[in-house]
Amino acid sequence: MKKLPHKWLVVVSVLFGTFTVILNNSMLNPTLPRFIEIFNSNAVTVGWILTIFMVSMGMTMPLTGYFGDRFGKKKVYVTGLCIFIVGSLCGVFSQSLGMIIFSRAIQGMAGGLMMPIAMALIFNSFPREERGLAVGVYGVAAMVAPAVGPTVGGLIIQFLDWPWLFVFNIPFGLIGLILSMKFLEPTETNPEKRFDYIGFIMITAGIGSILYALGRGRSVETLGDPLNIVLIAGGLLAIVGFVFYENRQRDPLLNLSVFKVPTYTFSIVVTSSASIGLFSGIFLLPLLIQNVYGLSEVMTGLLFLPAAVASGLFMSIGGRLLDKKGPKYVVPPGLAIMAGATFGLGMLQLSTPFWLILVLNTIRGLGMGMGNMPATTSGMNAIPESLVAQGSAMNNIIRQISSSLSIVFFSIYYEVRRAQIAAASDVGMQAATLQTLNEAFLVSAGVLTLAIPFSFILKGVQNDQQTKRA
Repeated sequence: MKKLPHKWLVVVSVLFGTFTVILNNSMLNPTLPRFIEIFNSNAVTVGWILTIFMVSMGMTMPLTGYFGDRFGKKKVYVTGLCIFIVGSLCGVFSQSLGMIIFSRAIQGMAGGLMMPIAMALIFNSFPREERGLAVGVYGVAAMVAPAVGPTVGGLIIQFLDWPWLFVFNIPFGLIGLILSMKFLEPTETNPEKRFDYIGFIMITAGIGSILYALGRGRSVETLGDPLNIVLIAGGLLAIVGFVFYENRQRDPLLNLSVFKVPTYTFSIVVTSSASIGLFSGIFLLPLLIQNVYGLSEVMTGLLFLPAAVASGLFMSIGGRLLDKKGPKYVVPPGLAIMAGATFGLGMLQLSTPFWLILVLNTIRGLGMGMGNMPATTSGMNAIPESLVAQGSAMNNIIRQISSSLSIVFFSIYYEVRRAQIAAASDVGMQAATLQTLNEAFLVSAGVLTLAIPFSFILKGVQNDQQTKRA
């Protein structure tokens, strides 16, 4: 470890913590049916294991910019990691489903503190022209963990007791804590920074309401429930009010002036589209493999592993290209590759072999690696250094909402469209399911394709250097 340059030790330190947070969340996805059996509960109640994490994390993220400036980014990150370990210990010793849900709320709060600050710590350690590779390596946590998590979770719940889902986090969390304490450098603090209480109430209420509604709304009935409609409408009004209020504050909770930078704004559009593409696959592919082709959960997990490897590898390659050539040479090709492979998944037939689906999903992972993190890096490079923590927080918030919206949309589309096809034709449920999933993949490919023109607007440090020379 000592042979590594210090800036890369920073990446390794935050990689351990953030990978553990994201992996833990994705590990629990395939285990929910088992929790229903263990606690003799129902799908709605058990679903809170995932929903509360998402809501808690989304409501905490807006605070990271203020906390980072007020107390220092290292302290915030280390505190978040400590809270995550505590949440994991609570999960290990939980005796009821309510305690597990409470533990997940603690973990979500920790994730909300850690994820935006991790990116800011890396940006503080690397010059602009080297951040592409650094964020590409770090991006392994953000992109690979959701892909391998279901496999790890499935194996744990199959061969071990459920508390091991939480035990699994603790060694990695402790290693991340030790590395962070040793290698992360303290950052400047501003003890006089004022906390925006009104802005905090407005943004946390807005984001919390929307994420809670999206977490509940996995079917037409629940999404159209009056409570959900009120939550979404109220959340949108709170966010709109927050925007107007913050623009009039001298010391806002979130400095929205970053959206005046075109590259940052369009990077948000691109990464949101990529997140929709990623999570559509995470939701749709298990349905395809198990409900259409009748294969096992293990085969479903194997389907994601090559894609995870390709995604991690091409994040590093894409990061290098970003540093040398700029985003136009990386992000548009990445989105195009991902869109093309997703379009291929929309053309499947009942006779399609498993290996072809695996190849298409691996190509999707390749495109994701090239398109997502380089877009994030170019956007973050474009904003002032003093706003990196706030820009990272907003990037994470919008990505979280996009991912949740993606899963809700495709859940409802799958439920409604499959029933329509089965009722309106003579085809069996297997064929109706395949047609529904094909259409859903085509929608996902369309979203990715629409983002490609925006990716050409992104500018890199190379453009800034050319401007200075001129």
